[in-house]
Amino acid sequence: MIDLRSDTVTRPTPGMRAAMAAAEVGDDVYGEDPTVNALEERVAALFGHETALFTPTGSMANQIAVQLVVPPGEELLCDADAHLVTYEIGAAAAIGGISTRTWPAVAADLDVETVAAMVRPAGYHAVATRAIAVEQTHNRGGGAVLPLSTLEGLRRLADEHGVALHCDGARIWHAAVADQVPLSVYGGLFDTLSVCLSKGLGAPVGSLVVSSAERIERGRLLRKRMGGGMRQVGVLAAAGDYALTHHLSRLAEDHVRARRLAEALAPFGIVDAARVRTNVVPLDLSKSTVDGARLGAVARERGVLVSVLGPRFARLLTHLDVDDAGIDRAVEVLTGIFAGA
Repeated sequence: MIDLRSDTVTRPTPGMRAAMAAAEVGDDVYGEDPTVNALEERVAALFGHETALFTPTGSMANQIAVQLVVPPGEELLCDADAHLVTYEIGAAAAIGGISTRTWPAVAADLDVETVAAMVRPAGYHAVATRAIAVEQTHNRGGGAVLPLSTLEGLRRLADEHGVALHCDGARIWHAAVADQVPLSVYGGLFDTLSVCLSKGLGAPVGSLVVSSAERIERGRLLRKRMGGGMRQVGVLAAAGDYALTHHLSRLAEDHVRARRLAEALAPFGIVDAARVRTNVVPLDLSKSTVDGARLGAVARERGVLVSVLGPRFARLLTHLDVDDAGIDRAVEVLTGIFAGA
């Protein structure tokens, strides 16, 4: 079965399993797991920040990060398709008491002036804006990469208004590879980042919050409050460390394979191949005779799994468990479905 539903379905490689088995461990709640500590230091250094905090999930990392910059009862701005407000089941409000307000979802076409017009100062009985969040790369935006110039504009906006800038960087590794922007440059633009090890990098679990030492000290309390205090978790941190060493540089292969899929499917009018720059291939089925349910069912029967996100929208993601032969087979199956074969 060729699984293109998500890059979260990857399994640990033999080398990663060996690293996990050999990991030196301690009690992380006491700050005594050397493998976790080393991973946190490594990731913080990659982004040019003081320190980082290992968490079990990306959603927890996101929620800790936004609570670090938005007090209860105050406001976070983000786009309407952001993972923070789409796939985290209201956690910002339920756990952090954070109010959110969104601009129309436009993925990589973010207009800084639109965001600027939304920022509310404290006072006048209005909910004060305390932070702006962006997603890099953008999941529901088809893996789109926000240009560096746009992020720099948001940084200037945040500084002008005295608000924080957060990056949901679950796939920021893909953006860095696609645009050849050093991770330290991205890190220098944001007050907080969440970065994920269990998507394209292929670790079985784990994300990190990246920020200042002062914020991360408080973040440890927030993690504990959410039930994220972990013990001998170095076995998981070792997988993340292995992924950074061995899987970061190979992400370009996933981008090439995604582009192959997009180019093969473009003649059916369901994807703009020129916009596929990372490992996400969004399929717009609105003008196709094949709806999401049929695509998912027939593809599965023929050995290919796709992510069906609605009657007229589906998604393919490439990752380290799908090689060139798998892409060849996926192209054969999917083009056959859209051609009516």
